[in-house]
Amino acid sequence: MRAARYFGNRDLRIEEVPVPAVQPGAVKVRVEWCGICGTDLHEFEDGPIFAPTPDAPHPISGESVPLTLGHEFAGVVAEVGAGVEGFSPGDRVVVEPFIVCGECEFCTAGDYNLCVRGGFIGLSGGGGGFSEFVVAPVERVYALGDLSTEVGALVEPIAVGYHAVRRSGIEPGQTAVVFGAGPIGLVTMACLRAIGVEQVISVEMSAIRKEKAPAAGATLVLDPSTDDIPARIKEQTGGLGTDVAFECVGLSPALQAALDSTRNGGTVVNVSIWGHKAEIDMFGLVMRELNLIGTSAYCGDHAAVIELLQQGRIDAEQFITGRIGVEDIVDGGFRQLIENKDENVKILVHP
Repeated sequence: MRAARYFGNRDLRIEEVPVPAVQPGAVKVRVEWCGICGTDLHEFEDGPIFAPTPDAPHPISGESVPLTLGHEFAGVVAEVGAGVEGFSPGDRVVVEPFIVCGECEFCTAGDYNLCVRGGFIGLSGGGGGFSEFVVAPVERVYALGDLSTEVGALVEPIAVGYHAVRRSGIEPGQTAVVFGAGPIGLVTMACLRAIGVEQVISVEMSAIRKEKAPAAGATLVLDPSTDDIPARIKEQTGGLGTDVAFECVGLSPALQAALDSTRNGGTVVNVSIWGHKAEIDMFGLVMRELNLIGTSAYCGDHAAVIELLQQGRIDAEQFITGRIGVEDIVDGGFRQLIENKDENVKILVHP
């Protein structure tokens, strides 16, 4: 079968690899669509980062580069392994791409996204969605019902936003501000509106991304290049500040503005993955009793996201800005997203 294999920095090749065999307790999925994630772009430009190297193979998969990328994928069941119930060939499904040990204190407590040896299908081994088939444990496979596999490929990134919203503890009557209107910022806004948050403010500088924010759920869009963000947000919230802010940029000025825009005792959720140390005013955080929390991927969120999509409370198709074949993945996918990131949200690849 064809697969997009990652060998290292800016080295992604289409190769023929063996079709994986289904295992007991697992499901073989014929991949129809796989989204290109920002993490994939980081691997391509600056990696290996998450991808294990030959001198340090992944502790669970035992694999290292070269490996098949792609972790935002959906498809149809091709075959089920011994002992698998509830799935049949032809079912549309999405895979939660975690690779976990199932034995550490976090896994046994149900917090498998914090597994001390964990990784991801498509980043740590175990195949990947930029290939024709992937085999995954049945507990990581979710039925899509009538949803298309194109929408199914967006369940994973939407789950990131949903998990961040759930971690924040926000209630429908409260206000939220989302810093950044890139892919994760946009899906976070969509999840906020889906759970009933009526006031969602977007903070973004890019003209193209500002145009995308209202469709995703923003009720007001502010530009930090022209607006005093904390002052404008306080104007919108009776002088107090927002209840919850979500930082989806990964830059210190954005994180500080999120803290400055949040009411005393409020919560700031850091969603972005940082490539450098943050610089913030810790005195203000302490004296105002702000809650600054992190959020990592998702954990038990896929089923809830699928239900929101089935109910029509999230319009996922608006986030699809391109569809390509795997043979075009470098120029039509990775380079397109790197060179024209403001114009694109999610490019889907058909392997």
